Amino acid sequence: MPAREMSVAAIVPAAGSGQRLGSGGPKALHVLGGQSLLRRSAQMLAELVDVLVVAVPADHEAEVRHDLAGLPCPVLVVVGGATRQHSVAAGLAALDTGTEFVLVHDAARPLMPPAVAVAVLAALRDGLAAVIPVIPIADTLKTLGSDGQVAAAVDRSRLVAVQTPQGFRYNVLAHAHRAGLDPLTDDAGLVEAIGVPVHTVPGDPVGFKITTPYDVLIAEALLAARS
Repeated sequence: MPAREMSVAAIVPAAGSGQRLGSGGPKALHVLGGQSLLRRSAQMLAELVDVLVVAVPADHEAEVRHDLAGLPCPVLVVVGGATRQHSVAAGLAALDTGTEFVLVHDAARPLMPPAVAVAVLAALRDGLAAVIPVIPIADTLKTLGSDGQVAAAVDRSRLVAVQTPQGFRYNVLAHAHRAGLDPLTDDAGLVEAIGVPVHTVPGDPVGFKITTPYDVLIAEALLAARS
């Protein structure tokens, strides 16, 4: 992609197996309401970015290109890695160095409202280097001892659940990935590790991550309510 001022890219790591979902194939290609999880997530991003990079399992590139045909932005399909972070790194390697901002979004969040991505991008354009959407935690939280008994209650007032798309200045995210890959850390964690502050915007509960068959049932019910 040629360099252009304030260009925006999105990376969708979509190389997960979907074992917990029981889909029998890549989770991103699981069909929800007639479209794959990946297609729904990509459509949300495609109107907001200049290029979309999707990291997929080996031998599924052609299938994904077909699934994403007709989107209103160029789509690059690359082979993902063994972990989410390796997949994001593969996506970064496919981008032009003139890219200004990068959104990283889970394919398994197909119902995330575009307004959340718009808010993340707006914060980046206002000068922030790293922005993530978050939502409050509603459930009571406890810590457990080694014997399985409750050890303590956790104060929820300063805890949030992190969602995607997470947004970064390209050079910041690229630097964070060069500094080291930790499969237990998300992109925001990698950026924090190099000393860059990570800011937040309000997320949306509808943008939950689909991981289990129960999550699919909830998503199908939400789609049915919309129609």
